[in-house]
Amino acid sequence: MQYTGNITDLSIDFRTGNGKISLILDTKNLAELEEIKDTKLNIELKKWYKKRSLDMNAYCWKLISLISEKENIDKEIIYKDLIKYTNTFTQLCLKTDAVETFKRVWQKNGLGYVVETYPSKLEGCTNIHAYYGSSSYNTKEMSHFIE
Repeated sequence: MQYTGNITDLSIDFRTGNGKISLILDTKNLAELEEIKDTKLNIELKKWYKKRSLDMNAYCWKLISLISEKENIDKEIIYKDLIKYTNTFTQLCLKTDAVETFKRVWQKNGLGYVVETYPSKLEGCTNIHAYYGSSSYNTKEMSHFIE
């Protein structure tokens, strides 16, 4: 089960010394919550954001198709260039002999998961920009990508 909600109170449990939070969840289904009460849970709290719509994705690919037709450039090349232009990446420094394996594994995530390499000042190492595909973008990031 997964809900959205807000933290309403933070405190310390004096018996255990552990952090304690109170939540208000966007659900009225108390029976479902009652089933897991007093059960050890895996809990992940993340800031909520509005997920991008499939319409945004379709619009993006429509624009890429129009550019592709006008410029006679493959859509995938345009998409990957746009991915790099948005600068949504993680910078890494890897041992040079691990770069090809990293590229292969990273690019299995999808078309937009692009890897660029740059020389490193460290001997035997290579700097990498590992770009995230648009499938991982939230609404704000996807809007920036389309712009």
